[in-house]
Amino acid sequence: MSNNIQYGFHVDASKCTGCKTCQISCKDRKDLPVGINWRRVYEYGGGQWTEHGDGTVSQNVFAYYMSIGCNHCSEPVCVKACPTGAMHKRREDGLVHVAADLCIGCESCARACPYDAPQIDKDRKVMTKCDGCFERLAEGKQPSCVESCPMRAIDFGPMDELKAKYPGAISPDVAPLPESSVTTPNLLITPNRHSRPSGATDGEVLNYSEV
Repeated sequence: MSNNIQYGFHVDASKCTGCKTCQISCKDRKDLPVGINWRRVYEYGGGQWTEHGDGTVSQNVFAYYMSIGCNHCSEPVCVKACPTGAMHKRREDGLVHVAADLCIGCESCARACPYDAPQIDKDRKVMTKCDGCFERLAEGKQPSCVESCPMRAIDFGPMDELKAKYPGAISPDVAPLPESSVTTPNLLITPNRHSRPSGATDGEVLNYSEV
């Protein structure tokens, strides 16, 4: 499963406002059915207000947004779980794709993926997922989510170039995402100042992405 090059995403959580433009542009590109969202925006927040005896109030309330799609992982558990070889990792760019003609719609890949990237098309009875906008890449364009973001909070490219471009970015061990050791995702995150680590218990996740 070695690649000549490995593409991935950078997400700047300090810039993301939760507008969901990335999600809508991704959905519009393939005219995806209701309920299928290859890119999703989550809000993670928590904290509380405390009223003191002298009438003053203190608080530690926080919230931030996280835009997430397929991370085209280096160790994709969706590929390992697929019984037919439909889910595969392309050698030329490291993007994880679905061969629809081989897919039997068993959803094993969806159950394995901790990022909820593979999603079933119930009408066609095949799995679907972010394909890295490979047709746009061939035309020298960026993925639709990248070009549509009004805050320029998302970037995409070869991972070595992204690491050089964003030296302050970290591995995606940021709540509400799972620990990166599970799949070795090709994702870098510039954290929000409120960012909590993966597995944090002081916040709740709001998924308002069902469009």
